[in-house]
Amino acid sequence: MKNKFQRFATLAAIGLAIGLAAPALAQSGKLVLYTSQPDRDAQQTTAAFKQANPNVEIEIFRSGTTEVMTRLAAEAAAGQVKADVLLIADSVSMETLKKAGRLHAYTDAKLDGIRPGTFDVDKTYFGTKLITTGIAVNTAAKSQPKSWADLVKPDMKGQVIMPSPLYSGAAAIMMGALTKRQDFGWKFYETLKANGTVPVQGNGAVLTSVSSGEKPYGVLVDFMALNAKLKGAPISFIIPEEGVIPVTEPVAILKTTANLAAAKAFVDFLLSEAGQRFSVQTLGYIPVRAGVPNPAWLPEGTTIKIMDIDTGAILGTAESDKSRFSNLFGG
Repeated sequence: MKNKFQRFATLAAIGLAIGLAAPALAQSGKLVLYTSQPDRDAQQTTAAFKQANPNVEIEIFRSGTTEVMTRLAAEAAAGQVKADVLLIADSVSMETLKKAGRLHAYTDAKLDGIRPGTFDVDKTYFGTKLITTGIAVNTAAKSQPKSWADLVKPDMKGQVIMPSPLYSGAAAIMMGALTKRQDFGWKFYETLKANGTVPVQGNGAVLTSVSSGEKPYGVLVDFMALNAKLKGAPISFIIPEEGVIPVTEPVAILKTTANLAAAKAFVDFLLSEAGQRFSVQTLGYIPVRAGVPNPAWLPEGTTIKIMDIDTGAILGTAESDKSRFSNLFGG
């Protein structure tokens, strides 16, 4: 009951803040959102948005990014795209839509204070949060890796688990980023394979394995590791010295939207200070807006070093990279 009250109080406070800053004429009509957010996140996000836009009727289609993209492709082929806005896991998928001319350029989006590198320079999509991938370590582990390169050392043989890029969007972006670096390349993944690293279908399986001590080291997203630590799990999270690979859960407006005003309002909400505070306080993610405090699970004073990635280059080799990984690891 306490948690429910806290969530309600957070939404109410955010709603008040948004309401005080909202224009006199709130948006209205129907807004169709296609998203890969977890159900809870999607419902709470749209509820918070409706605090400032009570006359907007929101329809949600929620599934994994792959299925969302497949549905969009089928609708586009039939000339009947239903979605107005898209909120999915990764920028690589957004780049696919941008390249196809499917996204609306929101050139007037309010980006003051938004972390550089989290939004498209042509303003067709905008990161809404930071979800980083680093190294999870069981507290009983014999050593503490400092680098991604440490995972392929001989003493790590058979001790590392990771999400497969064939199933995880974050893992696919990590693979695309690391294999294009001269200091890693495909040799890194080939050595992981030779060293007995185990790929599994998702981050949840990695968390379970590392928390139980089955595997002392794992490649894992930040909030899962640190939330588990807050709850008493014997786990820590390490930001490798080369940096972490970010997923920004970008939002975009489809060029075919039937309600551009409401779609822009949805983007504005997610990027606003109130929307970013909602993302931190209610959903528990790292904000992309400067000045918004980090979530409770992120230790005070933590410096997040973001690895530079070339989204266009990752997109260009995405399918061949997955095929090469599948041939290397199986599956």
